[in-house]
Amino acid sequence: MGRADGTPIGSNLAPTLYSFGDRIESWAEKALALTTAERLIVVGCSVGGSCALEVAALAPDRVAALVLIGTKAWRRLDPVHHASALQTLREKGLEAAWCEFWKPLFANEALPGTIEMARRITMRQPLEDVAQGVTIFHTRPSRDDILSSFPGPVVVVTGSEDVAPGLETSRKQAKMAQHGRLHVIPECGHYVPMEQPEAINSIIRQVLETA
Repeated sequence: MGRADGTPIGSNLAPTLYSFGDRIESWAEKALALTTAERLIVVGCSVGGSCALEVAALAPDRVAALVLIGTKAWRRLDPVHHASALQTLREKGLEAAWCEFWKPLFANEALPGTIEMARRITMRQPLEDVAQGVTIFHTRPSRDDILSSFPGPVVVVTGSEDVAPGLETSRKQAKMAQHGRLHVIPECGHYVPMEQPEAINSIIRQVLETA
């Protein structure tokens, strides 16, 4: 289970989350309802990682491990940035928002083809879905309580050049978890599954073998 763009990793269920409601709790509830499996390894990138934490909050007895990629468990209210992002989307459109908010999160070493693929994925989304996703990100609850109390493995993954949340925050989160591990992917930004898919798939295979 995992990423907000719905891109699958291996055989994991990767639902598209935008249609699941206007709260991250709804995203998690509906994503969880898609599977009857009793032992889940939940993988999420960015806001997908926040959804993964919500799944763990809803069904701690079913979640065997968490893989959190470029995820920030706690949320700091930033109404100015929230409003600015929505204004850019609605007044300037998806292309302008992509250039301002999401494209800069790729590493300098990211392949041009990878960045273009991400841009095309973004441009296929309805603007209101993206705006809703922005609002969900900015209004999600802090889940450092789940991060610190979750009894299973918590694998925190960050690109070495990720600035959102960045290496220091990722390191703190790995230490906060009872069974936390940190993986730093070199020459990689925020979007590890797109920038370094072989690296993240290797990490997930390790988790599948040991969780």
